[in-house]
Formats: sequence, structure tokens, C-alpha cells
Amino acid sequence: MPSTLPDGDPAPADGVLPASALAELTGRPFGAYVHVPYCTTRCGYCDFNTYTAGELGGDRGERYVDTVRAEIELAARVLGKVTVDTVFFGGGTPTLLPPAELGRVLAELRSTFGLAAGAEVTTECNPETVDERALAALVEAGFTRLSLGMQSAREHVLAALDRHHTPGRAEAVARWARRAGFEHVSLDLIYGAPGETADDWQASLDAVLATGVDHVSAYSLIVEPGTRLHRQVSRGEVEVADDDTLAERYEQAEKALTAAGLSWYEVSNWSASAADRCRHNDGYWRGANWWGFGPGAHSHVGGVRWWNVKHPAAYAGRLAGKESPAYARETLAPRDRRTEDIMLRVRTVDGLPVDVLSERARAAAADCLARGLFEAGPYADGRLVLTLSGRLLADAVVRDLVD
Repeated sequence: MPSTLPDGDPAPADGVLPASALAELTGRPFGAYVHVPYCTTRCGYCDFNTYTAGELGGDRGERYVDTVRAEIELAARVLGKVTVDTVFFGGGTPTLLPPAELGRVLAELRSTFGLAAGAEVTTECNPETVDERALAALVEAGFTRLSLGMQSAREHVLAALDRHHTPGRAEAVARWARRAGFEHVSLDLIYGAPGETADDWQASLDAVLATGVDHVSAYSLIVEPGTRLHRQVSRGEVEVADDDTLAERYEQAEKALTAAGLSWYEVSNWSASAADRCRHNDGYWRGANWWGFGPGAHSHVGGVRWWNVKHPAAYAGRLAGKESPAYARETLAPRDRRTEDIMLRVRTVDGLPVDVLSERARAAAADCLARGLFEAGPYADGRLVLTLSGRLLADAVVRDLVD
């Protein structure tokens, strides 16, 4: 089942935020995340807050959009006037809902808050859930970016990951999306799956690059506690890649993607140009403000972070009773915000200003530079930018830099 929610302070029933948090809305980008918790089946490695129709007593989300619209109305009462710069529909599988239903949510955001000129509007998509007509309808509704869960080009790797689309389907959808008018198309990959070889991984990279997409995300497989994959690994039924193999796969991806003209801008993300980066995710990495709509969704405004109740029925029940669906929240102390800023920004190509570090952390940064983990040029200009070796050790580098 999905992972549990963290504890926190009680969240007010009306969702009201402190004036100090609301003051930070001015002059900063604002994002809207819409969680769609429905999946046809649950992938063995996934611990996201998702549900199949069978787990929900046959509910396939027929009334879900109206519930999300109720939370949008709540957000408007709490936030007042704010313009949305980026929208991201994630899941789950957003495209299990008809394009018209996703369009209704987007229309509600547009009419309630307004979308900024040139707003980025993304939906995640499983390749088997759309066709050319659905993609055209999404573009007509206002979607500008598609993030496709390809994961692998090899059938046996897809099977190991419990993915149900056939090899070649994601690449075909990527081409259809371009023809339909999507401004940006991303293909998302996972490496380190049971049974995946270096040749398998190269085949996936080659297949992605053959489509000409402008964005690629590549994540190492993580065995999350509570998942079917975790139980299989614990019983010795399957083996996943070790850290050395994962590092080799990452270097393989960096070589192939860079040679094709894509550049890294966050440890797991590459784009054809700065304009092709995912602006919504970039907001997360820069500590921006966003409201997460849907069960289990997380939000952040001005140092206040909260998360909604997980189950769709509980979420709907709260909103039907005119209450906030927030389960709990926390107010981040300045020290905590600074720590998170370091953790996130050091993972990006734009880097982290040296002057935000303590004296002890600056000494640690100098040591990382001497070990070849930071680029020398940006360091001389006052920024910490990871080298390839540094990206491979990013988590360790972050531990050195936080107090």
C-alpha cells in the first residue's frame, strides 16, 4: 500500500495560512500540482499514493474532478489573488481520466486564479492510456507539455517493472504528441531494474534519442519499503543493481544524452536547452510556492508546508463538509529552509552560492572541490556546481554542506 503520511501540527479546518506566509506570494512564481490517484494496476516498485478501481470499490474517478474543483475554491479563499505560472498533473495516471475532465480542472484553475502568459501546463502520461485523438484534445484544452513514463525499451525490463505498454509505444506517443502540438515532450526512464544489462540500458537511451524529444528524465530504481519489489528482494527472488552498476548506468546516460545535445540541469534531468527545462519541477528545487490538489498532495507557501489526507474517500468527505482536506502541516524554521535550499539547489546546474554556507560548510566545499566534485570555474565565481563525479556522490556532498 502507499507510504504513510508524516506527522505534523494540526491543520486548521478552514485552511487559513499565516499572514507572513501569504506575504511571500508576492513577486514569486506560483505552481499548482494536481494529483490524480488512479492506476489500472500498481507497479511493483511504486509507493506513491495511488489506487486501482478494485481497491476503491469500482470507483474510477467519475466524480473526482468536481472534488478537486472544490479544493480549488478553498485555495482561492485562502490565497486571494495569485496567478498560476505552472501546472503539473501527476499521479497515479492522470490520463486515465478523459482529456475533457483534465481540461475541466485546468479551466477551473484558469478562471479562479488566472494563468500567466506562457504558463507551462504538464501532464504525466502512461503510453497505453492515450491515442492521437486524446493528445489533440489535451492540447486543445491548454496542455503544453507531456511527460511520458517510458521506463525502458526492452520488454523483459518492462515486465520486471510491472509496466504494461509494449516496447515502441512510448516512442510512438512522443511523436504523436509533437504532431498534436505539444510544445515540450519528455520521456522518463528507470535504470537498474532486475535483469537489465548495459546493452538493455543503451537500447533504451537510443530509442529515446531517436524520437528527438527535448527532455529526458532518468532515475535509478529505488527499492521502497512496503512495495512488492521490496518483498521480492527481501525473499531473494530478484536482484537489483548495486551502487557501482547504478553509477555505470548514470555515466552511460550522461555520455549518450550529452552526445545528442541534451545537457543536465538537475542530477536526474537533461534538456535540449534552458527553455526546455521543466519549469514546474524547477520551482520545487528553488523553494517556490505551490498548492498541491488531491489526496496525499503536498503544498508549500512561504515556509508553511502541509499535506492532504491520503484516501480519495476521506479527501472527498472533507471537502463535502466544507473543510480543508489537509491532514497536518508544519512551519519551517529559517534554519530548516536554509538546509532544504542547500539540499535542492546544489543538485542543479545553476548551482548553490558559496556565501549561503556556514564557515564549516565552506571548508567542506573547498575539500569537495579538491576532490573533483565541484566545477572549478563556477567555484571561482562563487557558485558550487557538481561535476559528473560530484553528481554520482550528490547525497554525500549534501551531507557535507548542511550544518
